[in-house]
Amino acid sequence: MNFLERLRLLLHIIRWRFTWSKKDLDCRPKGAVAPKFITAREAAALIPDGAVVCSGGLAGNARCSVFFWAIRDLFIKTGHPRRLTWVNVGAQGGRGKVPGTIEELALPGLMERYIAGHLETCKGQLKLAEAGQLELHTLPQGVMTMLIDGQSNGQTMVDSPVGVGTFLDPKVGNGSALTPNAFAQYVALYEGQNRLLYLLPRIKIALFNAPYADGEGNIYLHHSAAWTESLTAARAARANGGKVIATVSAIIPKDEAAITLPAGEVDHIVLHPYNEQTTSIRQKHYWPMFVPGGEKDLTHAAEKLHFINNVLKITPVRGEVEYALARLGAQVFASVAPKGAMVNIGVGFPEEVARQLVAQHLSDQLLFTTEAGVYGGLPAPGIFFSAAISPQHLESSVDMFRRYQTELDVAILGFLEVDSAGNVNASHRGERIMDIVGPGGFPDIATGAGTIVFIGTWMAGAHFVLRGNKLVIEQPGPCKFVDKVRHITFNAQEALRMGKQVFYVTNVGVFALTKKGLELRQVTPGIDVIHDIVQTSAARIRLPENGQVPLVDEAVMTGKGFTLHLKKRQAERVL
Repeated sequence: MNFLERLRLLLHIIRWRFTWSKKDLDCRPKGAVAPKFITAREAAALIPDGAVVCSGGLAGNARCSVFFWAIRDLFIKTGHPRRLTWVNVGAQGGRGKVPGTIEELALPGLMERYIAGHLETCKGQLKLAEAGQLELHTLPQGVMTMLIDGQSNGQTMVDSPVGVGTFLDPKVGNGSALTPNAFAQYVALYEGQNRLLYLLPRIKIALFNAPYADGEGNIYLHHSAAWTESLTAARAARANGGKVIATVSAIIPKDEAAITLPAGEVDHIVLHPYNEQTTSIRQKHYWPMFVPGGEKDLTHAAEKLHFINNVLKITPVRGEVEYALARLGAQVFASVAPKGAMVNIGVGFPEEVARQLVAQHLSDQLLFTTEAGVYGGLPAPGIFFSAAISPQHLESSVDMFRRYQTELDVAILGFLEVDSAGNVNASHRGERIMDIVGPGGFPDIATGAGTIVFIGTWMAGAHFVLRGNKLVIEQPGPCKFVDKVRHITFNAQEALRMGKQVFYVTNVGVFALTKKGLELRQVTPGIDVIHDIVQTSAARIRLPENGQVPLVDEAVMTGKGFTLHLKKRQAERVL
């Protein structure tokens, strides 16, 4: 990027930070429109005490900010609505730092119960739960989308292999409940089957953010960055005899061919010109790069997004050590991923692996996807997570999770801990409620993927340096490979039973899951196998039968002459 581009992006960030709480709770459209157009305050007043409410959106995509603000304002003034059961599939918080998120509703008495797939960003709700003022539950995102979709067809439960052998399994953990005061339970054993039975309370109010409506009240989703579960939740609330309330950024002329949700399926619409396409980007000034076919130069577009993330300090600063790890992850990926593979990229370090694949010009040979229903393109990093640069098309998240059940070839996921059996913890940083991350779509993706590449650092808080092509541990930290993980988010024995390939890529080398446990397959130059790996790790590590561990390629360590090639697809997966 040149200087002028950087300057424009800096001005964009500054403008967003100064206007990110701008709102109009009394906005009412001018001109002839259907009576269903109401203000945000009027919409909030339609939510009865004790209702089950579902808000659409994932991270900064399709965020229902105007509804959060209006409900908060009404509750502070009147004490209503109160004792709500709130359901949302993906992360909708702002870590206590960003206005207009679900955290606006983190007030004692407003919510009685909160059910979400990802909780790490919802610091306000976690604080309430830790104080005993909120009942907290979590479920896998994919399962949640199918439960919501099922409600639109009169179904109350979903049975699934997702979560078997994890903390969600009543035989292993506490099921959905995350707080001691939880009276409800949304997971049960499915007798006689290697599956779990999931349920959700019936949704009565569906809130979602769409780009546009016409004067009759038809909803349009073009120019979205992601659809998420908005349509699914709307149909569930409708089937349950509840209300569907949408917020839109603008009213456009009717286009019969482009209608996504007919007016007859929407009870009320709130016009709010300040709605965002995705984080920091107003819908009225949407960025074409997030729209199908809107961007040809993926590398240049990715540079812009990484620049924004770096300025906002959303993503960690990466150095040569991290780039070497990303190259190693990309190399392992390329060794198992066939051309045309459907891929899911997790949040965090997996995004760096995706950057390496783009740099190697492999992105056009792969089908990247996100759990928000974004199909194709290049997954967007950091604050734009779950959107993608130039996707092929967008679909509901439930449709994407159904694809994952049968079509997902490879997933690149992060980890917090790995244990001797190969189990992974990706959902709990500690034992406190404030340490909860939530499973997100991790269990669904790990269950569906034929091959999983976990990637992360060998130690927490350690300082590594590269000297030439050798890795040196200058300041060690606690090893992330432990005897037993504190919570099981990924069950290794279940993965082996299902015939999956599983790899664990770290700074010090590459490990593979075998029937006998973790086996070291490659070691990073400069690392002593016995001292730095076997003796440092509390996890039991097996070495190859001959005791010789191949070294990671020098090109991986230095980047000089580093090249990747995908393998040819040999045969279709046998399910």
